[in-house]
Amino acid sequence: MKKSLPLMSLLSLGLIFGGPIDSINKSATAASHGKNVNWNLSTWGKRRAFTEGIEAVSKYVADKSDGHFTIKINYGGTLSKPRENLDGISLGAFEAATFCASYHADKNKAVTVLELPFLPITNGDVQKAADLAVYSHPATIKEMKKWNAKLLMSAALPQYEFMGRGKEPRTIADFKGMRVRALGGIGKAMKVIGAVPTTVTAPETYRAIETGTVDAAAFAFYSHFSYKINEVSTWRTTNLSPGSVNCPLVVNIDAYNRLSDKNKKILTDSVDAGYAALDKAYSASIDKYTPQADKQGIKKITYSEADLNAFRKAAAQPVWDQWIKEANAVGLPAQELLDLVLKTAKEASK
Repeated sequence: MKKSLPLMSLLSLGLIFGGPIDSINKSATAASHGKNVNWNLSTWGKRRAFTEGIEAVSKYVADKSDGHFTIKINYGGTLSKPRENLDGISLGAFEAATFCASYHADKNKAVTVLELPFLPITNGDVQKAADLAVYSHPATIKEMKKWNAKLLMSAALPQYEFMGRGKEPRTIADFKGMRVRALGGIGKAMKVIGAVPTTVTAPETYRAIETGTVDAAAFAFYSHFSYKINEVSTWRTTNLSPGSVNCPLVVNIDAYNRLSDKNKKILTDSVDAGYAALDKAYSASIDKYTPQADKQGIKKITYSEADLNAFRKAAAQPVWDQWIKEANAVGLPAQELLDLVLKTAKEASK
């Protein structure tokens, strides 16, 4: 008759109640992901609609890797100033970061094609498609490689509107002489109609309007509330829709290359979760902040179609042509990039 193993022997072998077998399973999981990886991501401001994309990416990565790959989001510019995040990525100071192309257009000229005014971007899905098409273009990849950077996804910011204080620009012509916080192509478009654009960073804008250094600022609607621009404003535009700023999530190439194949796939797959979270957050922000703006008595300014058409005619093609000239001068296939945006936007709008 065979003897049964003593209970303690069974326990020691982990055949009941888990024990060592659980450890073996966990070790196997860890091995499939490689070594534990902990990344730091640098961004500015507080958690808001704009950052729900990176929050979703962080959560997805941690969940799918069973905690073996984590991305810590460092808010408030604690790791780097907004304008210096791309430099930080280049130096390997942190593994991931957000930045806005207009903060240093000379470093990422290819991406700035997405900031041209009056592109046919009708919704978030079209914006996402256009952004990813440009990000994956060989010229963009080559340009970002100079900074040891790999573009992962964009913040897919909605169309911008102005909020400001003082004299209300009831017609497009009323913007003449007005000092406006307007980046990239939006700033160039505003310059065409006589406004004076400035590239004040988002966290600096409240103070600029409060002190009168700037009369108005262009942001996605929710951002005015994230940065408390509404607290120092008396009016807002509702249908100007001149474009938006492009703000990617970027990762350090060396850090990316050190990831296991499984973690690389997890990171790539996280992009869809990021965009879904952004879409939900932007939609919710409109429902949340529109009543707040009305309650505060911020006057709404809606332009006539004739006024808007005149603005587009004056500011769209001339700014596009100037961008093409500048981008060609630094060796980029400018017309090809613009055509890519226009073609992708048209197809994504079907």
